[in-house]
Amino acid sequence: MNIRVTVWNEFRHEKQNAQVASIYPEGIHQAIASYLGTLEGMEVRTATLDEPEHGLTDEVLDSTDVLLWWGHIAHGEVRDDIAEKVRDRVLDGMGLIVLHSGHASKVFERLLGTKTGTLKWRDDGERERVWVIEHGHPIAEGLGDYFEIPKEEMYGERFEIPAPDELVFISWFEGGEVFRSGCCYRRGKGKLFYFRPGHETFPIYHQPEVLKVIGNGVHWAAPTVGASSLAGRVAPLEPIGKPKASAVN
Repeated sequence: MNIRVTVWNEFRHEKQNAQVASIYPEGIHQAIASYLGTLEGMEVRTATLDEPEHGLTDEVLDSTDVLLWWGHIAHGEVRDDIAEKVRDRVLDGMGLIVLHSGHASKVFERLLGTKTGTLKWRDDGERERVWVIEHGHPIAEGLGDYFEIPKEEMYGERFEIPAPDELVFISWFEGGEVFRSGCCYRRGKGKLFYFRPGHETFPIYHQPEVLKVIGNGVHWAAPTVGASSLAGRVAPLEPIGKPKASAVN
């Protein structure tokens, strides 16, 4: 069965900044979607902020197994009801991958319950070394001990998030800071992966290792097929109040 993927992007920097437009002429969402579309077993669509309902209609979300989220300058423009709808879909089993500055999005904050926009940052284009600290994790499949990004925006601790269920990557930056860059969570029936790299003024989503991680993340976050659990008042599995059989001498 194919994994149905929706790549969401606010799609503002690419329209307002010539440097970003030169790197991603069709948008960050299209760069990611184009790569995912080359992988076997994935059906990929995109959605952006300025589409009706931000491109996240009930029909789109009902046919999405994994949603990718990139946002930065327009977090406040995301409608509260749509952010809540996405949150509910994750709790019901949809996978979510939050990229880079999406850490400050309404969706991420509501799922984690903390001020996830709180961290240190510096956009000086310094080298980032992404260390793999869980080599057995499926998101790290195909990677070595680390990979490097030549120029990136720095994020530094303290990152105001709950302790991840699984921490796959830690980043070191040329200026000396470190950051939890690959964080996995389970929320309700859904799986959530935060992946830090992706500043818009650098060609991060053209780098093979970064795209490899995103592809691995989609496979990891895809819903698990299994028996559904019931909620509310249910019938007992065993008789209640039935006398126990007498022991035989």
